[in-house]
Amino acid sequence: MEKPVIERPTGPKPDDVVITDITVGDGDEAQANGMVKVHYVGVDFDSGQEFDSSWDRGEPIEFPLSNLIAGWQEGIVGMRVGGRRQLVIPPEAAYGPEGGGHPLSGRTLVFVIDLLAV
Repeated sequence: MEKPVIERPTGPKPDDVVITDITVGDGDEAQANGMVKVHYVGVDFDSGQEFDSSWDRGEPIEFPLSNLIAGWQEGIVGMRVGGRRQLVIPPEAAYGPEGGGHPLSGRTLVFVIDLLAV
């Protein structure tokens, strides 16, 4: 797989997490309390500007799903290894409302996530 290119979103921002499978994997399924190993790219919904990418660091990341923002916890569960999924995450399921202390507070975020292992 290679680093995905995320097109700048159009239309209104969603009120809830929007999950879109780009490629459905055929491996093991991500569980709510499990570990995941992923490659991902994140962009800002409004600007289309990339703010983070494991691809640019040259290696995937591995972590317990329960330690992630709510939108990832909701959006990765049920995904299968080998899959690629896009998540559009409103602020409430990301880093909270504007002024919340995180640089991405108040922003709707778009991620494309490749699930490599569980």
